[in-house]
Amino acid sequence: MRIVSDDQIWDRIRSEALADAAAEPALAGFLNTVVLGHNSLESALSYLLAAKLESPVLNALTLRDLIEPVFCCDGPVKDAIRADLQAVMQRDPACRGYSTPLLYFKGFHSIQAYRVAHHYWMARREPLALFLQSRISEVFAVDIHPGARLGKGLLFDHATSVVIGETAVIEDDFSMLHEVTLGGTGKIGGDRHPKIGRGVMIGAGAKVLGNIKVGEGAKIGAGSVVLRDVPPHTTVAGVPAKPVSMPAVSFPALEMDQTFDGTPIRKKKKHHGEPEVGAGDDHMIA
Repeated sequence: MRIVSDDQIWDRIRSEALADAAAEPALAGFLNTVVLGHNSLESALSYLLAAKLESPVLNALTLRDLIEPVFCCDGPVKDAIRADLQAVMQRDPACRGYSTPLLYFKGFHSIQAYRVAHHYWMARREPLALFLQSRISEVFAVDIHPGARLGKGLLFDHATSVVIGETAVIEDDFSMLHEVTLGGTGKIGGDRHPKIGRGVMIGAGAKVLGNIKVGEGAKIGAGSVVLRDVPPHTTVAGVPAKPVSMPAVSFPALEMDQTFDGTPIRKKKKHHGEPEVGAGDDHMIA
């Protein structure tokens, strides 16, 4: 599927919905309600998220009144929605068009719903933000504290069982798979969660814990447990995670390559005949 510019995304979504409605008449009502009956991407996304997140406490109409103003204001959120759609289109081979993540991918849904909760957290409406966090977790199985700071161009592939703590920071152009935790290491308060640099990719099931920094362009292997800083442009893996190679590309998040291919970490010998150790030992993940 051809990638289009940000200002053409909504037209492409509408054309895809029209084609799908013609090809699958059973979905025509759904596609008309969610896409074709709206005049903008923000309106359609607000409607869809409100329908998914409604509960006996807040119905869909009330939720839409809370969500749509956040999406429709020109600025970072509006730009981030499009950057996230572009990220899914460019990185996920299962994505057959721009309408696919909008309609069906809960990783995309959970990120956009988080953006609403974060808006209200920053507006000091903490009870509402925490209520939204709870509903997002219940509906999408993705638990992102509204105080966390997430950039744009994000892909949460599959996304089930993702946990991101209150003081976590994720920079732009980030990708991760399901069952990833960006968490704390215990009951310590304050700034206690990971800081993830631009272009990082985290494999399925990895746990990154504590107020540590994962440098730009790093890669974390599936199932790893990371408790110390990861240098930029370094692949770490294992329990405990250790440097294994340097990624073959500057920003692994853009390629989604789950292997450890790349430049191996060179080994060096310690003095006086001690055993060989990895050149990255100064940064070894314990």
